Amino acid sequence: MALMPSKGLSREAVLKKLEAHRADDIDWRSGRVFGYVFDPGHEAMELGKEVYSMFLTENALDFSVFPSVMHFETELVAMAAEHLNGDGEVVGNFSNGGTESILLAVKAARDYSRARRPEVKEPEMILPITAHAAFHKAAHYLGIKVVPVPVNAKTFRADVDPVRKAITSNTILLVGSAPSYAHGVVDPIRELGELALKHDLLLHTDACVGGFMLPYFKRLGEPIPDFDFSVPGVTSISVDLHKYAYTPKGASLILYRNKDLRKHQIFACSHWTGYTIINNAVLSSRSGGPMAAAWAVLNFIGDDGYLEIARKKLEATKKIAAGIEKHKDLRLMTRPDMCMLSFTSDTFSVFHLIDEMNSIGWYIQPALTYENSQQNIHLSINYSNVEWVDAFLEDLYKCIEKVKPMPFGELGAAVKAELGNVDPDTLTEETFTQLLGMAGIEGSSGLPEKMAEINEILNALPAKFREFLLIEFINNLFRYEKKEKR
Repeated sequence: MALMPSKGLSREAVLKKLEAHRADDIDWRSGRVFGYVFDPGHEAMELGKEVYSMFLTENALDFSVFPSVMHFETELVAMAAEHLNGDGEVVGNFSNGGTESILLAVKAARDYSRARRPEVKEPEMILPITAHAAFHKAAHYLGIKVVPVPVNAKTFRADVDPVRKAITSNTILLVGSAPSYAHGVVDPIRELGELALKHDLLLHTDACVGGFMLPYFKRLGEPIPDFDFSVPGVTSISVDLHKYAYTPKGASLILYRNKDLRKHQIFACSHWTGYTIINNAVLSSRSGGPMAAAWAVLNFIGDDGYLEIARKKLEATKKIAAGIEKHKDLRLMTRPDMCMLSFTSDTFSVFHLIDEMNSIGWYIQPALTYENSQQNIHLSINYSNVEWVDAFLEDLYKCIEKVKPMPFGELGAAVKAELGNVDPDTLTEETFTQLLGMAGIEGSSGLPEKMAEINEILNALPAKFREFLLIEFINNLFRYEKKEKR
């Protein structure tokens, strides 16, 4: 039987099927989810949905046909520029999310370099190892070499000296985070700015996570390092609205210090027989819904509203951090600047703790060992999490007692012994199947209920090996298996 029905279903039947499909989705409305969904509360959420639907069909592909979306985009950019200490020269555009904003920033840097320094044939981008994976994705797509540099082993902030030493005649872009996702700390952007100016390089501040909320933390008295356009040398900033500005997805902004930089982001094409193509972003056709919804939510919550949200999130973050530091078996990776933090343990498996917490209705996120950052638990603390802090810490302590007796490390050691000397370039699908077996998983499709064993295997392997396994897994997972008739 074909998947598409021969006759259309009723509205009620379609909605019933949709509800069935999301039966296993995480309950993000519970306030017990530390990531992925940013809930501003019922009123702002419903307004965002309503406005999103109002402008769902308007197409940002052609501003001359839908000038409303150009109005939303330019006004959102102006709000963000003012928020981030930009002057009247700052320009920018709306994108689908942080990854697209970063892609655009890297594309602009590459093409800016091509125009000014045509002798650079193999452009390089210097990345602290804490920089978001989206920069690696941009480098992969755009043919740019990533030059990774270490960060401070205690604070996880970028270290300026290795960045300085990594600069070559091929360097086109420096990157700093505000904050880095993993540890919630702001890199020394002012010092990186001085370095960029000295070497006549572009500097991008990735403020996708923190760009909207950090200025409010600063107004509340937190010692937030400078990271925005107030820093000489910063040439572009990415800032997401669908994170801590609490607008519906996907909504992000890429800002440039001036239009001479921004023009290298823009794509135009007249080499075909169709309509005029001019794109501010990666996508051509774009729904006006996210832009209009973002504009509506920012205007609805307002500056005072966001300041109050920041106050409550700051209090919650400090309380959770104190609760982690209080427990003898937990260790905070570093003191965060933002409402994001990571913690670990040296006495039990954090992967088992994550499984245990998630099994009772929480969602917390694992992070694997990389360089001097060991496996840990990451929390992105939301407005919706604020009232659940005490319950979270209480359940966390209880779950720790459950997982402390569980053995850990043996599977990782076995994987290292079996595959530690294998060249990642020689890996095959058989290797993938072998590792699934070691994790107690039969077959290569479907999501396991428990992830501790999978994470322990991934944690034991080099990054290139991990990437192979993840690609194989996803390649097998995203396919429709037709059920046989009975």
